[in-house]
Amino acid sequence: MERKIKKVLIIRFSSIGDIVWTSPIIRCVKNQLNGVELHFCTKLQYKSMLEANPYIDKLHYLEDSISDLIKELKKEKFDFVIDLHRNIRTSMIKMRLGVKSKTYDKLRIIRFLFTNFQINFMPNCHVVDRYFEAASPLGITNDDKGLDYFIPDKDEVEINWLPESHQKGYIAYVIGATGWTKILPFKKMVELCDRINKPIILVGGKEDFEVGDNLEKFFNAKVENKEMEEGLKRLDKKTVIFNACGKFNLSQSASLVKNAEIVFGHDTGLTHIAAAFKKTIFSIWGGTVPNNFYPYGTRFFLLENTKLNCRPCSKSGRASCPKGHFKCMNDLTFDFNIP
Repeated sequence: MERKIKKVLIIRFSSIGDIVWTSPIIRCVKNQLNGVELHFCTKLQYKSMLEANPYIDKLHYLEDSISDLIKELKKEKFDFVIDLHRNIRTSMIKMRLGVKSKTYDKLRIIRFLFTNFQINFMPNCHVVDRYFEAASPLGITNDDKGLDYFIPDKDEVEINWLPESHQKGYIAYVIGATGWTKILPFKKMVELCDRINKPIILVGGKEDFEVGDNLEKFFNAKVENKEMEEGLKRLDKKTVIFNACGKFNLSQSASLVKNAEIVFGHDTGLTHIAAAFKKTIFSIWGGTVPNNFYPYGTRFFLLENTKLNCRPCSKSGRASCPKGHFKCMNDLTFDFNIP
């Protein structure tokens, strides 16, 4: 089959972490199929994640109309479609293109049992390795080089853009996530930052700015108080916060993560981007669990409450704790040591 394949389409519409997880498949298809022209289809909002990827020959975007997208894709005359999203829209695309294709097993029934009844039949296999199932008809195998994330030169953050307190080194903390049950309560964030005891850059989107601002004010107000500063020095308290949430675009935030000494983060996209840069990650888990979704291809430590029988309560986060106690985060202990 390898000699016949000239043009391949990979589809993954969203979201940040899932798109980062497709990067090994992108790289391996391009490197292992001689002369292949590789196209990738995603939502327009994720353009910045992929436009600097040297393994992609052409990008296609889902905007308002799936019909318009299908018309655009039909003109390309693909030989094979790798579906890494597997939903109604990708099924429509594959049917209309009428070429050979393969997707991956989302394990919907097994995940339903796990998240609703805590009955665990989940295989010990990261989703990245399941993605490779969709490329298997092409003879593609995992090169075990981990994830990729390519930052355009214009988005590399210069060290002098940062406060002087952070220019000699810092810890990055990715403070947001898509579901409330994935995020530490504010008081636990304070506890975590105090335990880190180093200069910290808070990384996230505009939606995370207010929480980041409150954290920055909490710690930095103490530093600015001269009497308190002396007491903090005696206690060896070194936490000082720079809130970068909403101040940088996604690739600039990725640059902040790349240049960090160590990364702390919830189960969210920028934490998985950190894995692409082979950062040591302290991965924080609440209502979701890391069994198939842990940081891939890098050194990591899990911060989770494993003493509960109500986890996981969802596959991608909830708006509230179904039990009302939120012990998965409220009872989390921070007994780590930073390498």
